[in-house]
Amino acid sequence: MRVLHLSKYFPPHAGGIERYVQLLARAQAAAGLSPAVLAHGTRGRPRPRRVWREDGVRLAEARTFAELAFTPLSPSWPARLSRLIQRFAPDLLHIHLPNPWAFCLLAMPAARRLPWVLHWHADVPDEVRRWSMRLALPAYRRLERALLARADAVIATSSVYAGSSSALRAHAHRVDVVPLAVAATATPAPAVTEWPAAGGLRLLSVGRLTYYKGLQVLLDAVSRTPGCSLLVIGEGEDRAALERRLSEPALAGRVHLAGAVDDAMLEAAYRDADVLCLASLDRAEAFGLVLLEAMRAGRPCIASRVPGSGMTEVVEHEASGLLVAPGDAAALAAAIARYRDDPGLGPRHGASGRARWEARFRIDAGEAAISAIYRRVLRKP
Repeated sequence: MRVLHLSKYFPPHAGGIERYVQLLARAQAAAGLSPAVLAHGTRGRPRPRRVWREDGVRLAEARTFAELAFTPLSPSWPARLSRLIQRFAPDLLHIHLPNPWAFCLLAMPAARRLPWVLHWHADVPDEVRRWSMRLALPAYRRLERALLARADAVIATSSVYAGSSSALRAHAHRVDVVPLAVAATATPAPAVTEWPAAGGLRLLSVGRLTYYKGLQVLLDAVSRTPGCSLLVIGEGEDRAALERRLSEPALAGRVHLAGAVDDAMLEAAYRDADVLCLASLDRAEAFGLVLLEAMRAGRPCIASRVPGSGMTEVVEHEASGLLVAPGDAAALAAAIARYRDDPGLGPRHGASGRARWEARFRIDAGEAAISAIYRRVLRKP
């Protein structure tokens, strides 16, 4: 079975969707499928322009000149897709959303002749902050509905997100829920040397430094909770604002912004952390792949109880972690203090989370579920 994934970006571009597409394609190759991925190149990073292979997966990128309203400007993308369809001859297209370039498929005869599987990773919210996105939103919604109407199958990452998405609600009868998943780690990780010197309970945050991740709230919580330190992994537009806070007396020496790190260092950070904190504020955090990475490492998670977000299905409150109200620094501080004051709580929740990952969130199980959807789609007349 030849599957062509259409993804907005692809690693080493950082992001949960990008990482998942990579893991899924690798798992499909290991299971005997023939996957390929077309993504937009990350601006300023040289990559081969031709198709190449990594871990049994064919990869291709369209050159990106800039980004506008979180959309890569890649004029060559439609032509790259046409050539891939002609040369790779896929049996179906697996389209990972959101990605506005997917709307081009509606006008491409070669693409319309193939079955489509839409992977709905997240909505584009109505309450967008950028004026350019607000202006484009009515047209985006019309094209979004056209994609959904044309799709042969739709995959959501959690039942709670599928139920809370206004776009998916009209298609609830044909939405399959397949949770995101991660693979087992292959090799031991090296020692971490960048943990804050303050010591105490080691808190870890992993993700883009952007408004919806709630990092300002997390800093507020840390400042209220002595006896803990925080390592933040990731880059983003809010880095400067976060750096300005690190000299506050209640945070000085207790927080380190590590920036982007490689996979080995990320594994080591999970291994050496006591607790992962994901303080996201709204449904822009649709699932939280980092929660699975922490659970795989046997670490407990503190996450936000955002209505309609898959975080509430990933973390079992009082079993594999703690859920707190989004944006509530006092509640987040209280959750951190529980792990600090009860040395046995973290290991208990971590062991439960590891077992939950083993049972529900392994990439081989996710690959099998998605391959079953492919086979169902290809059996249709």
